[in-house]
Amino acid sequence: MRDDDRGRRGGVRAMTRRNARKAWIALADGTVFEGCAAGADGETTGEVVFTTGMTGYQEVLTDPSYCGQIVVMTAPEIGNTGATTEDDEAGKPWVAGFVMHELSPMASNWRSQETLDAYLRRHGVVAIDRVDTRALTRHIRDHGAQAAVIGTSSPEALVAKAKAAPSMAGQDLTGAVTTREPYVWAEGAGVWHVPEGEPTRHVVAVDFGVKKNILRCLVDHGCRVTVVPATTSAKDILAHDPDGVFISNGPGDPAAVAHGIETVRELVGQKPLFGICLGHQMLALALGGKTYKMKFGHRGLNHPVKDLATGRVEITTQNHGFAVDAESLAGKCDVTHVHLNDGTCMGLEHRDSGAFSVQYHPEASAGPHDARYLFKRFVSRMDSAKR
Repeated sequence: MRDDDRGRRGGVRAMTRRNARKAWIALADGTVFEGCAAGADGETTGEVVFTTGMTGYQEVLTDPSYCGQIVVMTAPEIGNTGATTEDDEAGKPWVAGFVMHELSPMASNWRSQETLDAYLRRHGVVAIDRVDTRALTRHIRDHGAQAAVIGTSSPEALVAKAKAAPSMAGQDLTGAVTTREPYVWAEGAGVWHVPEGEPTRHVVAVDFGVKKNILRCLVDHGCRVTVVPATTSAKDILAHDPDGVFISNGPGDPAAVAHGIETVRELVGQKPLFGICLGHQMLALALGGKTYKMKFGHRGLNHPVKDLATGRVEITTQNHGFAVDAESLAGKCDVTHVHLNDGTCMGLEHRDSGAFSVQYHPEASAGPHDARYLFKRFVSRMDSAKR
């Protein structure tokens, strides 16, 4: 970078900081971090969590699984590649708020349609930057994910609101993010992936907050996809005559999604079944297992997972604050994958029906593609069931 470029860039940044209003993120335990207001005007409340991805901020913003959460980005500069509608994982951002160390005032990417700050303002996302995100992340790591408020009023008032906010435990947020009507999805990854055959299998995807790239991966692996609302009954799902049923990711406490658990329970053994993230947790609950809230969860693009059948280690994308208690399913399910950092259950397979699920995100977006083989496994199960 030339010296005059540095000067212009620094000048833009300095001007942005001079004009920015002071803001705070206040946690329910009374801890307050100072920064500058960014994104949309206003105040927002949610569970504060962190994600360790070095890229993929737009996919984070639009992942429905982040509904109700204030997300802290651990990468030091966010927004340098701007924003484009092509990278949205849903029709709009779902995060409750966004925390950054430094929001880039410029966008440098041929695909960019607008700066990240303009994108946040256009979608009404309240954000804050100039926060010591390293210190905030360490605080969450040590003291756990908890309610927080971003705003420009007094820190004392913000702390009081954070203390009064509800816990994520016990919340069913799937109704906020699911589709209202069934629809057909036919879009693949396009130039980013070569389809693996004609769409000869029909999959019904139950939308508890599904990411677009999951649907693209199903299409790319030769599936015709019908997406249905989270409240669709097992009877209505089977009325579509699917070759297999996919149970999607989504936000909130899995144990609170009683209607979804009952639906999955009725579907087990009827058709090949594949679940991701919340779908993994609901499959476990439907089979009589238990879930529990983690201290700070797993969120990011660099989580090591071991496939117990092959011994192969995958680097995976993850986003979850609850986990499956594997011991509660002893004798019913085999644990297929484990997280190498803490040993938590990352994959299950039901011994009787062959229904299987993973806690992480094989579709990535953003992230590594080590686990894409799971979509092939689902297709193989559907093909075997048709013979």
